Formats: sequence, structure tokens, C-alpha cells
Amino acid sequence: MASIDLDKVLDKAWADKPLTEILAAPVAALKGVSDRDGELLKEAFGVTTVAELAELKYVRWAQALAALDSAK
Repeated sequence: MASIDLDKVLDKAWADKPLTEILAAPVAALKGVSDRDGELLKEAFGVTTVAELAELKYVRWAQALAALDSAK
């Protein structure tokens, strides 16, 4: 089972929210992602939520490439 320290990946306002709410949150809920970054992601890829970012094909492709590299 996967686990993650939410305090390390989410802004403080989101760290105690239920997972369903976090996934529906704007991408700026992620630590280090600004509101402007969120606007740019929306303009470039149509992404507005954490869940949409996770499902973005370019993110999945990059993760797959990184996994191939780490499997060496």
C-alpha cells in the first residue's frame, strides 16, 4: 500500500482534507505550485485540479520514462 506525507506535498490549508477533496482541489493546493502556475497549466493543458494533473498524459509519459531509467 502506498503512503505519502501530506504535509510535504500539500499547502497547509489542504493537508487535513479528505483525499476526495484534495483530488478535486486546484493544482495550487500542491506545495510549490502557485496560483499563476495553475493558470498556466489550465492554459496549456486544460488542467484545473490535482486529479486532472495526475491523469495528464504527459505526466504519465514522463513517469514511465523515469521508471524505465530507474529499472537499469
